[in-house]
Amino acid sequence: MQHFKVELDLDYEKLNLGGGHRAFMQCYIPSNFDFSEGRKRPAIVICPGGGYGHLSSREAEPIALQYLAADITAFVLYYSVDEDAGFPRCLFEALTAVKTVRENAEEWHINPDQIAIGGFSAGGHLAATASAYWDSELAAVLGDKDALKINAAVLSYAVVSAKGTENINCFKRLFGEDPSEAQLLSVSIEDHITDSFPPTFIWHTATDQIVPVRNSLLMGQSLSAQKIPFELHIYPRGPHGMALCDLRTAKETQTKLCEELPRRWITDSIRFLKEIAFKK
Repeated sequence: MQHFKVELDLDYEKLNLGGGHRAFMQCYIPSNFDFSEGRKRPAIVICPGGGYGHLSSREAEPIALQYLAADITAFVLYYSVDEDAGFPRCLFEALTAVKTVRENAEEWHINPDQIAIGGFSAGGHLAATASAYWDSELAAVLGDKDALKINAAVLSYAVVSAKGTENINCFKRLFGEDPSEAQLLSVSIEDHITDSFPPTFIWHTATDQIVPVRNSLLMGQSLSAQKIPFELHIYPRGPHGMALCDLRTAKETQTKLCEELPRRWITDSIRFLKEIAFKK
């Protein structure tokens, strides 16, 4: 396996995206051996959560290693947060990450038609936004839309809707203290599902008190209306931010983060990617 950091080739000044943080990826790339010579693997770009205010380490490398173990090349995107967050800045970072993976597909043994994006909480919002906007006029400044194409999405207790007040702090970090209605509607992803949105795996818990489950229900409803393939799991119990739902991503005292039933989401998402989203 190769593990290294890649800085994203995104011209912040030319695109008027502001200063501060420069996005990068941590890359987890399986090696090819004599038994796997010439193998091209699926890949996933992972966006950790943190309310666009920070990035959760529990939703970064521990997640990447699970996909890596399933022979899916994994990348963790360290996008701009807190005072550096913004729209379309974070969107452009996510799409540039996908573009970078595709441009290096040959060297990194990746199938360029099997590149997914996944995210948790606000990172799930970013993943969903990228999935909705990759072929938009807004993203055209990043180059050929085929290089930006997202082939599948995995949304984990994701923020989806900017309507209402429950996740308003996320959107204040994108737009400032007083976002306009038009700005909020532009990132209410349930209203931006078209036939170019990729097949999507979604999971949430019914008792999430931070990001209400209605976000995932709205996403499923919109995907269904557009006849986009999707799989939706609503588990009966569990707080927000469960990550892998066991002690790999929780302290020993955080027993509420270790519900057994939601723990299956990672193997289910791998199955979804391989057998549905990327099925030839």
